[in-house]
Amino acid sequence: MSTAFMTDTAIDLTDCDREPIHIPGAIQPHGLLLVADAATLQIVAGAGDIEGRLTRDWLGADLVSVIGQDIRQLLAELPGRGSMTGAAVGALVLGTAERFHMVLHGGDDHVLVELEPAAHAPASAATVLGWLDSMAGAFERAGNLQALCEQAATAFRTLTGFDRVMVYRFLDDESGRVIAEERDPALHSFLHHHFPATDIPKQARALYIRNRTRAIPHAVYAPAVLRPAGFEALDLSDVALRSVSPIHLRYLTNMGVAASASISIVKDGLLWGMIACHNMTPRGMAPDVRATASTLASSLARQIRAKEEAEGYRERLRLRSAEDAVVLKMTSEGRTAQTVAVVRDDLCRMLGGDGFAFVQDLRVDSTGSCPSDADVLDLVEWVSRRGPGDPVATHQLSTLYPPAERYRAMASGVLAMPLIDEGATLLWFRAERVTKIEWAGNPHKAVSHDPHAQLTPRTSFASWTEQVRGQSRRWSLEEVEAAYRLRRTFHDAYSSHRMRMLNRDLQRTLAEKDRLIEQKDVLMKEVNHRVQNSLQMVSAFLALQSKTAGDANVTAHLAEAQARLSAVALVHRRLYHDDQVQSVDLARYLEELAIDMQGTLGQDWAAQMRLDLAPVLMPTDRAVNVGLILTELVINASKYAYGGAPGPILIALEQHRNKIRLIVADRGGGKTGTRVGFGSRMMNAVVARLSGTIEPSDNMPGLRVIMTAPIED
Repeated sequence: MSTAFMTDTAIDLTDCDREPIHIPGAIQPHGLLLVADAATLQIVAGAGDIEGRLTRDWLGADLVSVIGQDIRQLLAELPGRGSMTGAAVGALVLGTAERFHMVLHGGDDHVLVELEPAAHAPASAATVLGWLDSMAGAFERAGNLQALCEQAATAFRTLTGFDRVMVYRFLDDESGRVIAEERDPALHSFLHHHFPATDIPKQARALYIRNRTRAIPHAVYAPAVLRPAGFEALDLSDVALRSVSPIHLRYLTNMGVAASASISIVKDGLLWGMIACHNMTPRGMAPDVRATASTLASSLARQIRAKEEAEGYRERLRLRSAEDAVVLKMTSEGRTAQTVAVVRDDLCRMLGGDGFAFVQDLRVDSTGSCPSDADVLDLVEWVSRRGPGDPVATHQLSTLYPPAERYRAMASGVLAMPLIDEGATLLWFRAERVTKIEWAGNPHKAVSHDPHAQLTPRTSFASWTEQVRGQSRRWSLEEVEAAYRLRRTFHDAYSSHRMRMLNRDLQRTLAEKDRLIEQKDVLMKEVNHRVQNSLQMVSAFLALQSKTAGDANVTAHLAEAQARLSAVALVHRRLYHDDQVQSVDLARYLEELAIDMQGTLGQDWAAQMRLDLAPVLMPTDRAVNVGLILTELVINASKYAYGGAPGPILIALEQHRNKIRLIVADRGGGKTGTRVGFGSRMMNAVVARLSGTIEPSDNMPGLRVIMTAPIED
């Protein structure tokens, strides 16, 4: 294929998409190509009539000598040397009887020099820049995308001088449509005509992004093969003189086109469309004109992006305004179904639907033109099977979901947005829009076979109209984004409603808890009051018995019992002094208890008592027991440590992880005897109830008692 010539025989090709058009092994014969070794600049290959038009002795010669220019500086300044993407336009090269435009390409292995006939001197840089600036201003002033493309068609025809210039845009299905045209009135129009995707193979589209201008001065020619042999696979992707696919040349001939040129419109790195130029007689395009056309196409691409972004911005503003109006009407109370019932007509209009449906728990709430409830439920099930929570937006539903064929008239398009929170789905429907597409020839007969089963391009470009059914108006990206925002709005409304319900339940629970705590507090205080009364009665009884006992030993025991009973009353009274009955700050509780004991023992003892208490939060019932232990230890120290006289006493409270340590230490005589009285037995019982331990040790001098117990049960 790469070295095939245009003859009357059909082209032997089985797959256009696989044709290696970047390595044709030949160039168009109107120019010359020199291939030199990148290291030595010695010419190793060439193509075209080099002997007759440039010099007879070229193979093996020095490239600089042959072209008469020192190109080393140009080569050093080329970008992208490794991939043969660098290109530079040099000065005119003199041939045997003509002048040539020179274009230089640099690579790691080879340097390629293109020489094209120079029919006229290039325009000055100031003239080109002035014209480009004028065109850029005209593009910028265009009111919309269509007006911009019409301006571009006129500008490119002015620049190139071709008989017909078309702005050709690629569509989603890779077919193309002529959206603007400037032509000789004698020619028939291709405006609004569609061309099938097969007219431009995939590898050609990829090449159009890399090499953005191409000219074919003569549609019928014999390719000039690279010579000597061995260079057939040389990559000519960036060479403007690269020989064209015979399929494409036959295609042009079938259209009646004698010369063509194309300029790529590349937007954001993707091939948006092309400027297609046709001439009915042979016509070339000089390198300087191609460079100007490429620059103008870049300016056009920027303005296309600006116009599309402006249109998208206006659409987003419209949708935002409609969305705000819908949100204002949405009730903040109740379930989503109740909310949708209020705004369903607004939701339908917002996204331009012919119908709208809300589906939840196998119930359908619809408005406008919608399929039957049973069909809607089947559609929702199909949507859910595609992926949990995945939306569906299509303008040709029956191609994705064949059962939709029976109701395509009312629902050829659907935008389905699942609401994950409540297992519901929002659906917008668009009715079928029967359209007529005008093709440049029958696209279903784009390729014909001759009797020898050889592939040939289509031969007819007469207008052919096709009626398209089963499609609706497309959903725009902005509309799909608006549907996503609506889903977030419903999610926020659902979450807010759920939060309010939870808050109400929590408030009721807290109120009930406060009421129970208040009741418990009242009850506990009543119990405390009765306990205090009972303790006072017992204390009074012991005091009376002490006065009438008559026995000094009995009187002493009764006095000790009365003192311990007073200590218990003190612990109980101090504990319920505050409103808090669930838990207490043990350090504060013990501090206040110690202050009360200081008052009971007298000022001499108060001056000797020292506190070192770490804050610990402890359940009330356990704090009572710790208080009882403290009072017992302090009473023992006051009685035995110093023989009844005042002396230093240390009270300390420490926390170690989930345990406390209560320490009572004196500097007195230490432990004497082994007698265990009532107080000691009571204290040991309380310590056991706390699941703790109590250990006396020598304080050198004096006694140090440490009680250890868990903070919680």
